[in-house]
Amino acid sequence: GSKVAGYLKINFGKAQTEDIDPSAMEIERIYVLKEFQGKKVGQSLFQKAMGAAAESGAYMVWLGVWEKNHKALNFYRKNGFEAFDQHIFRIGDDEQTDFLMKRSL
Repeated sequence: GSKVAGYLKINFGKAQTEDIDPSAMEIERIYVLKEFQGKKVGQSLFQKAMGAAAESGAYMVWLGVWEKNHKALNFYRKNGFEAFDQHIFRIGDDEQTDFLMKRSL
């Protein structure tokens, strides 16, 4: 219907949050409202992102995932991503580790 179920944010070129590669694409966020989880909304948003990457000519898609977000880590591994680095993400004084993951196109 007309209800918002989720959110996707992708970045290209200099808009990427890390200096990985200007010819890559970053998935910065995929959020799905709790009531829509388990209904393939996340997979649909992910497919939109991968389509945008292919259409743009990106050779690789990368993203950052909090090390304790096991649900997201499993989702991305299932979709062909592998960890290649990590970085510290600060929330106030709290330092959290994000795994950087990538998938070639």
